Parts: sequence; C-alpha cells; structure tokens
Amino acid sequence: MAPYSIVLADDHVIFRQGIRKIIEGVEGFEVLGEAGDGLELLQLLKTIRPDLVILDISMPNLRGLEAAEEIKRLYPEVKILILTMHKKKGFVQLGLKAGADGFLLKEDADSELFRAIETIQKGNTFISPLLSDILRELALVEPETEKLTKREREVLKLLAEGKKPKEIATLLFIGLPTVRSHRYNIMKKLNLKSLADLVRYAASHEFISTD
Repeated sequence: MAPYSIVLADDHVIFRQGIRKIIEGVEGFEVLGEAGDGLELLQLLKTIRPDLVILDISMPNLRGLEAAEEIKRLYPEVKILILTMHKKKGFVQLGLKAGADGFLLKEDADSELFRAIETIQKGNTFISPLLSDILRELALVEPETEKLTKREREVLKLLAEGKKPKEIATLLFIGLPTVRSHRYNIMKKLNLKSLADLVRYAASHEFISTD
C-alpha cells in the first residue's frame, strides 16, 4: 500500500521541519513537499497531489483560510488539516466553512497530530481537544453573522485587518468592483455606518485578534 502523502504549509521553517520529522518517523506516512505561504502551496499542488495538506492560518501572500478554500475548489479530494495557534471561535468557524477537515492547535501537535491525521484519513472531522468548548458553541447560530455569505465574511475579516480593497481583490482573486460590492452588502446587512463600526463588529465576533 502506498504511504499516506502529506504536504506542509507554514511560514515558520523550524516548526515545519519539526512536524516533518515527526511524520516521517512513522511508517506509512510521507511528506511530499513544503510551502512557506499560500501562493507557494498552490503552485506546489500543480505538480504533486497529496492525500492531506497541513497548513497554518497566518501566512504571508495568501493566508491559510483562502488557500484552503482554493484547494477545495480545485482539488476537492485533497483533505485539509489546519494547524494553528489561534483558539478563537471565529477562526474555527471560518476554517471549517473554508472546507477544512480538521482544526488542530499547535500546542496539541505533539500528542494529537497522528490522531488528527487518522481521524481525517477515515473521513471524519477532527477538532483539537483544547477546543471542545468551542465545538459545542458552534452548534449555536449567531444570527447577524449568518446573514453574511462565506465570501462576505472573508472580506469583512480582511477589511477589519486594515487591508485596502485592492489588496483584498488580489488576495481573494476577485475584481475590485466585487470587493466594493461585498463591502456595501456587509455594511447594509449588519447595519454598520463606518469602517470603525466594521472593525468593532469584527473584533467582538472574533474575526480579528484584539491582543
């Protein structure tokens, strides 16, 4: 039987190499390649097709959430495990809505990495044990946030992070008029009057870190 193949995407080289060493130390698993950001990952996937991609949320050029969505669009058979330090509910929601098959905290990686991989390998969704409370909360609907489409939530987060419309268009592979249309719809649906209102809303709903 062929080894279960994995690609790693994280902008922290030392951490990435550590995860690679753990994976390659177990029979039946192999790392086909590594990427330091989302764009590099998408280029890599044009030449190799792993069973699983393990990626971080916070990466330069193209972030993990956008990369995950693009991977699921282009290669729906490829499984995705998000490996990150972010614990907030908003990140978990966005990750799962982007198509991720699992969400593992980096602090859980030593003890839970292979349980996460094996859970996904069997066709199930894995959520880090440290996020069990959040998993229960995800059953609750946030009415205002649910008014937004997946793309509008992505635009909301990027606007709240201070990204300009042109930057958002590049990151999400959409046109500038489309970004402006999404911004208008977000403000209208959430009854927001200014960019400051938008940032406050995003922070209170855990779309951005307030640390």
